[in-house]
Amino acid sequence: MGKIQYYTEEGLRKLKEELQELKTKGRADIAKQIAEARDKGDLSENAEYDAAKDAQGLLELKIAKLEEVVGNARVMDNSKLDTSKVGILSTVKIKNVKNGMTVTYTLVSEEEADLKAGKISLGSPFGKGLLGKTVGEIAQINAPAGVLEFEVLDINY
Repeated sequence: MGKIQYYTEEGLRKLKEELQELKTKGRADIAKQIAEARDKGDLSENAEYDAAKDAQGLLELKIAKLEEVVGNARVMDNSKLDTSKVGILSTVKIKNVKNGMTVTYTLVSEEEADLKAGKISLGSPFGKGLLGKTVGEIAQINAPAGVLEFEVLDINY
């Protein structure tokens, strides 16, 4: 059994849609490739057939992993969260102590992380550094450039 991961409703829906897409369209595409390669003759020396079978194996592996993730996924219940601290699904506004620059991030599971959308993973250095902090606290974040300090300005759920 894999570890339980928490998601937003939207994040879990996207995972389920991707899984369904792989099971239907993905499998149909691979089956078509295998059939086309099989029609070309001798399978013992057919590189296209071997490639299609390899692709099929990789697809089935991806489907199995995604099924495990979806099976262990839980949707977060915002009413049970401690809203005074930074946690999963919190949107936190932070200020760089050194240069005064502010930025806002939402902490999500690893699969939902998207830096362009302002969603960072709980497992990232920023996520780990911010987790459990309250408004006014200084978070020390271990980054490749060294230890960075950010002040927590606001937390929303």
